Amino acid sequence: MDATNSKSAASDAAGLPDIRNLVKNVLEEMAVVEHQRAEPAYKVELTEERRRRESLEKRVNELIEENKRSRAAADEADRASQIRAELQRLGVQKVDLAFRVVKDDIRRGDGGDLIARGGEGEQPYKEYLASFVSQNPEFLPPRMAGGSGSSSAKKESTHGASIDIERIRPGMSQEELQRVRDQIALVASQTLRGE
Repeated sequence: MDATNSKSAASDAAGLPDIRNLVKNVLEEMAVVEHQRAEPAYKVELTEERRRRESLEKRVNELIEENKRSRAAADEADRASQIRAELQRLGVQKVDLAFRVVKDDIRRGDGGDLIARGGEGEQPYKEYLASFVSQNPEFLPPRMAGGSGSSSAKKESTHGASIDIERIRPGMSQEELQRVRDQIALVASQTLRGE
């Protein structure tokens, strides 16, 4: 072993580099060069991955917002349908007009129930709508059909018999066609009056 140490000491002394150190230095330089060569590919891959992640995050956020909007729209539609149904149940004739009047006063409470803000504070929406309808009878159908100058006699069909729908066809005589029209008008007026 002494001979090996003396040889390396002799080669160091002679100015020749040690082979081990030389191999070690070459390997280190190769590693640095290889790292520098591979680094741009890593950077491109990292940049691409970051871009994909940001794109996915953006899409997830868009979906979350869309979900919130959909839920709000569904909640609004449910609220509107409940209010309209209650107005119809109370006998309101002009439901759309009454709905426009009361819709801003009715909202969802903390428990999910509909509550109304009125002059008496917060109350269940059914009570609020009942008091609204009683205070505003103009939304209810008239108590007496007609008014001054209207006749109380109902318009009857010229022959008094109902018309069979299968008898309505092209090429009917003018007389039959007029009877059908009169009967349709009578049924329509009775329906509108609630008879």
